[in-house]
Formats: sequence, structure tokens, C-alpha cells
Amino acid sequence: MELKYGCNPNQKPSSIYIENGELPIEVLNGKPGYINLLDAFNGWQLVKELKKATGLPAATSFKHVSPAGAAVAVSLDETTAKVCFVDDLGDLSQIATAYARARGADRMSSYGDFIALSDTCDVSTAKLIQREVSDGIIAPDYTPEALEILKSKRKGTYNIVKIDPEYIPSPIEKKTVYGVTFEQGRNELLIDNSLLKNIVSKNKDIPDDKKRDLLISLITLKYTQSNSVCYVKNGMAVGIGAGQQSRIHCTRLAGNKADNYWLRHSPQVLGLEFVDNIRRPDRDNAIDVYISEEYEDVLKDGTWQNIFKTKPSVFTLEQKKEWLTKNTGVSLGSDAFFPFGDNIERARKSGTLYVAEPGGSIRDDNVIETCDKYNIALCFTGIRLFHH
Repeated sequence: MELKYGCNPNQKPSSIYIENGELPIEVLNGKPGYINLLDAFNGWQLVKELKKATGLPAATSFKHVSPAGAAVAVSLDETTAKVCFVDDLGDLSQIATAYARARGADRMSSYGDFIALSDTCDVSTAKLIQREVSDGIIAPDYTPEALEILKSKRKGTYNIVKIDPEYIPSPIEKKTVYGVTFEQGRNELLIDNSLLKNIVSKNKDIPDDKKRDLLISLITLKYTQSNSVCYVKNGMAVGIGAGQQSRIHCTRLAGNKADNYWLRHSPQVLGLEFVDNIRRPDRDNAIDVYISEEYEDVLKDGTWQNIFKTKPSVFTLEQKKEWLTKNTGVSLGSDAFFPFGDNIERARKSGTLYVAEPGGSIRDDNVIETCDKYNIALCFTGIRLFHH
């Protein structure tokens, strides 16, 4: 299949092919590029495994070959629906709920995403997608009505890909770098509750919904560029730190994203009054800046009037710290072992009470000790999840 272009417009020609058999996808609309399909195939694997592990419809929002968000269809309460900006859509289907959560966790990073759904895309989901800035979608099927809605996006050029859910890839993966072909066995590791049995902390109590969240974090990490960590709360990834060279930088980056997600639940943010007809990306950007240290950029005279009906008060550092203490019950996964307890120190500031990581560091004792200090339950999975 000929593609629009490679990673960059100057990289032509570009195509995908399969050595044996037929391609497992059908392009129903648009003309995907190289990165689009990298996102599509990684995203499809992620949601397929999430549904298998949890039994719930799953969705992910991919950007640059890492998920910006991933979630399963846990029902939305009124506040979360507002935070995800879907409270005006009424009752959502399960698969629409999963995507609302996946995109809603980090709307800034999801801008221009490639979507993957574990289940058939229905009208409820298509209407949600219709009003968002997105590059494309991959799903096992589409209802006729949903397909027509999606075809209307981007002046008829929106990328719509249908994948054969029964497709089984070759057990050997290959890729070429600098003219040299690399080969390895596919990562067919099954991620399920058996990986959460080795609880090495004093606290051995991990409720079923937190085990589900730990599985979501681990499966998300399996398709996130390494190094990576993932915070999960209530069935959705709320902070993903991808592609960092240092483990603690992953934990901080993802933790900051998780904090931003929680800050968006605060009365200060939920009470923001935006001017009529503000563009959704402009609103999302304003919220992101408002809760950051750069808040003056949206509150200065001559600027706030273009965003807000009334000038908001400053969301002070003390107020933010107080609100963040209310966050709890967060689960955290890591694609490789934590070398020091400083990762746990940072993670607990974002409400983490449950952790799953491979173990195997020479400082495992320090990590366990730090978890015990905060009554955090820690699982050693014994498996690494690097992805490149």
C-alpha cells in the first residue's frame, strides 16, 4: 500500500507491505502516512490487549508512536464528564466512554491524535470524534451511520482504517535501520493478574479495581516508547511519561501530567467561564496555562478578555498543593525497575498507593522501604516492557 509519505514529507516513496498473505487493513477513507500507521498498529495492539485483560471496551489516543491516553469503559461520573468535556453529549455508549476518557486525560497531548478502538465505532463515538482535532482512526468495524459522520471530517480527507480483528502477525519482527535489518521475536507476553501476585511490600491489599488499573498501566507501557511510566486512576491512564533517558524524569513527567489531570477537577478550573464560541483547542490550552506557573500569560490585561467572560483569580501554589493532597488511589506501572526510592517519593505526591514494576535493582530494598514508609502496595512483576 502506497503511503502519503514517510516520517517527513521529503521521505518518498513510502509504503507498507506484508511478506506473506494480504495486509490486515482496509483504508475506508483518506490516505494515511507512515507515522499514522505506526500509531494505528501500536494503538490497535494496545486496545486489543486492554479488552482481553479487563473484559471492557478500550480506546487509546496515540501521538508520535506513544499513547497520549488510554482507557477502558468505566462509567463517567458528572465531574469526570465535565473534565473530559463530554457532559453535553448525554449518555455515551461504552466504546465512546472509553475514548472520552482516553482523550480527556491529557487533551493537550491528544490534539491531532490517531485513535484506536477495540470495538465497532458507533454513532455515539463518531459524534464525539467529529468535533475533535484528530488525524485518523483504526477500529475493527464501523456502523454505516458512524462511517458517514467520520467521512465528513477534514473536508472528507479523514483517515479511516478498518483492521481484521482475527489477524495474527508473524512471530518474528523485523525492521531496517541504516541499511541493517534487525530481527526479534514479537513481544507476545500475556499481561494478567498472575503478574501481580508477588507483593513485596508490607501492605498486601490491592483491591480488584486497582489490579485492573495496574494491568492498564502495564499494557499501556508495553506500547509506549521507553523509558516510560504510567499513572492510572479509575480505568484511565492519567499520566504517561515516554521516551525519557532517566527513570526519575519519566516519573516526574508523568506525575506532572497526572497532577494536571487532577487539578482540572478543582473548583477553580471547573468554575472557569469561557467566552462564547471559543475554539476547543484554545480553551484546552488556556486551562493548561492557567494551572501552570505561566498563568500570567492568560490572565494579563488584553488577553484574558479574549478567553474568559470574567477574569479568574490566580490559582495559587498553596491552593494547588492543597487540592493535590485530595488525590489518592492512583496506580503506577513502570516498564523497568526503579533504581532508587526517589521514584516512589515522587509518585506518592501524585496520589499513588499501588505500584507494579519488574524488580531486580540492587536497591530493591530501598524501593520497598520507601513504599512501606507510605503504606504503598508494591508488586514485582519480574518482566520488563521496553518498546522501541
